[in-house]
Amino acid sequence: MAAAFPYRGVPAAMPPGVPPGVPPAVPPGVPPPAPVPDYMSEEKLQEKGMLFVLTKAGLPCFDATQKRESLGLWMLRKKICHLNIFAMTRGALKYMPHAVLKLLENMPMPWEQIRDVPVLYHITGAISFVNEIPWVIEPVYISQWGTMWIMMRREKRDRRHFKRMRFPPFDDEEPPLDYADNILDVEPLEAIQMELDPEEDASVVDWFYEHQPLKDTAKFVNGTTYRRWQFTLPMMSTLYRLANQLLTDLVDRNYFYLFDLKAFFTSKALNMAIPGGPKFEPLVRDINLQDEDWNEFNDINKIIIRQPIRTEYKIAFPYLYNNLPHHVHLTWYHTPNVVFIKTEDPDLPAFYFDPLINPISHRHSVKSQEPLPDDDEEFELAEFVEPFLKETPLYTDNTANGIALLWAPRPFNLRSGRTRRAIDIPLIKNWYREHCPAGQPVKVRVSYQKLLKYYVLNALKHRPPKYKMQGCIFCIDKGFWESFSCS
Repeated sequence: MAAAFPYRGVPAAMPPGVPPGVPPAVPPGVPPPAPVPDYMSEEKLQEKGMLFVLTKAGLPCFDATQKRESLGLWMLRKKICHLNIFAMTRGALKYMPHAVLKLLENMPMPWEQIRDVPVLYHITGAISFVNEIPWVIEPVYISQWGTMWIMMRREKRDRRHFKRMRFPPFDDEEPPLDYADNILDVEPLEAIQMELDPEEDASVVDWFYEHQPLKDTAKFVNGTTYRRWQFTLPMMSTLYRLANQLLTDLVDRNYFYLFDLKAFFTSKALNMAIPGGPKFEPLVRDINLQDEDWNEFNDINKIIIRQPIRTEYKIAFPYLYNNLPHHVHLTWYHTPNVVFIKTEDPDLPAFYFDPLINPISHRHSVKSQEPLPDDDEEFELAEFVEPFLKETPLYTDNTANGIALLWAPRPFNLRSGRTRRAIDIPLIKNWYREHCPAGQPVKVRVSYQKLLKYYVLNALKHRPPKYKMQGCIFCIDKGFWESFSCS
């Protein structure tokens, strides 16, 4: 039994005449085992294939474990010219929308002639990405577009370089243009910049049209990451004045009564349309008329109201003027009056009597003084009595600007904040949220209604963001991505 179970520690039976400790010989007639081939792993095969493609194209090869350095512009152009990209982009098609989005959001602005951006590309030339997020300071970005609005109006008035573009610009069968042959040697147009006053705009004139201004100034921006900003009062007042073309003058919230989000939600739920507002499909379709709690036929008093109820009444008081209201919202009836009036004249003092809200009548301006009794003694203050805050001035040069910024719309009512992506900043969103001006053509009124409709639908579908693990789509095939600077 001991020889049958050698794993118990007892040695197995050996042939007679063989000393202990010598391994048994291979029986005759049994071939030796074949050598194991040195197979490559899948990653090594892919890397070897990439290096072969680069060698055939005459491009430099890199080690995937080494840190890459930024290369020149010639690298990508040489890849495009030498590699058969159309045969290699099938696997990269799912990343094409992201590549186009990154290209569009990093497009140079009208006040920039060129913009240098880092580009991340696959070493096979299959696809490339603009590897930069366009962080901008929100008040600076809106002010820059405010000056562009002024320059656009001047250009359209003078009609010097204004030309309408014909769409589509290319035919269906036209081959794509080669960048190196058609665009590389073309000098870009001059940047469109409004001439700023060196005295009035002294706080922003040196950096206003730069790409990511004040990036190297630690006093106003947190650093090269460009994520936080903090400005002074003169800087914010100048930016607010330059952006005035795109901003609204409304400060009274009562203007938006029955023309805000909750009113639009209620009108959508009741299948009604506010005059000048958007129109929607019915929200609740299956309503049984027999379930109505009151109508003109089952009323005990038999009072029949023949006068139609206005739509505004039904939306303002949905539970009073509607039968079985569903999914309605109640809004504020009135907010406190705002007596602030935006001053247009910069020479006016900070505190003055505006004739709109402080009418001074000249009638009965001179009144006869009532005679005092003889027994009243005249009261006089002592000479050492002084009023409070005698040495403090009533206002300074920044008082009027501070009051204007206090009532300014966001982000000009802030002194600090976080930078945002340029594509996320609304420039003219407040335009279509107001009532369409009277006398506009039908196409303008329809545009207002459509923009309001999608604004309300987006607000209804909005959900708070969920936490997700931050992943990078470039983490795949880390060894085959290169970066370089491109303009």
